[in-house]
Amino acid sequence: MAADLRIAAVITEAPLGRFQANLDQAAAWVRRTKDEGARLVCFPEMNLSGYSTRAAVRRLAQPLDGPLVDQIAALATETRMVILAGLVESDARQRIFASHLVAFPHRPVAVYRKTHVAPPEMGIYTPGQALPLFEIDGWRFGIQLCYDAHFPELATRMALDGVDIIFCPHASPRGTPQDKLESWRRHLPARAFDNGVFVVACNQTGTNGEGLRFPGLAVAIGPSGQILAQDVSGQEGVLYVDLKRADLAAVRRHRMRYFLPNRRPDLYSSSA
Repeated sequence: MAADLRIAAVITEAPLGRFQANLDQAAAWVRRTKDEGARLVCFPEMNLSGYSTRAAVRRLAQPLDGPLVDQIAALATETRMVILAGLVESDARQRIFASHLVAFPHRPVAVYRKTHVAPPEMGIYTPGQALPLFEIDGWRFGIQLCYDAHFPELATRMALDGVDIIFCPHASPRGTPQDKLESWRRHLPARAFDNGVFVVACNQTGTNGEGLRFPGLAVAIGPSGQILAQDVSGQEGVLYVDLKRADLAAVRRHRMRYFLPNRRPDLYSSSA
């Protein structure tokens, strides 16, 4: 059985287009979380580029083979940390994605592209078409970006593929941290409880320099749907969580608390 895993969920400000400043700030957080014993650090959605729903965000899009991604790869190798960091990505066809990098030491950087773009993002960002899973120390994890987490099928698909942790980086504006926590409590615990997985979410804080303001918070939810830890200070900071294998086992070995094996997919697909 894999050992317990200490992860760090960062709350940070990410002004639009300030790539070097945002990268420098991320590097400082990575080194700090390493010093605190974390093996993986998760940043909010688009923490490297900043977040926007305006068409002009296209000018900020970065390729996966560009210098910004190379620097994240080098940082992961230098610190021996797994880094989850977000940016506006452009591909060879000039499509724009809301993407989250997955950087392992001494490995090419992988990417998750947001599969469910929110209504204000439509026409700017292209939906991703893949649900990759990753592994660290025997733990399988996936990523859902902000609006993605509102779709139960996405979490169930990941759970059927063996996911243990779902990271939910956000760039979700408006309201107070407490308001946002109440919103998250309506759906994120359900994703954890229904599928017997951990869910870890973090949001940007401050402003993007273009009129959006973000309520900074982070939360970790256990496989029984209970909140394990939270930070609703609204300030930049880090939420550290020790994810315990025993918590997963307590659910997955319980015949009444682990629902996934008893699904009836034959009933769920449309016959139309």
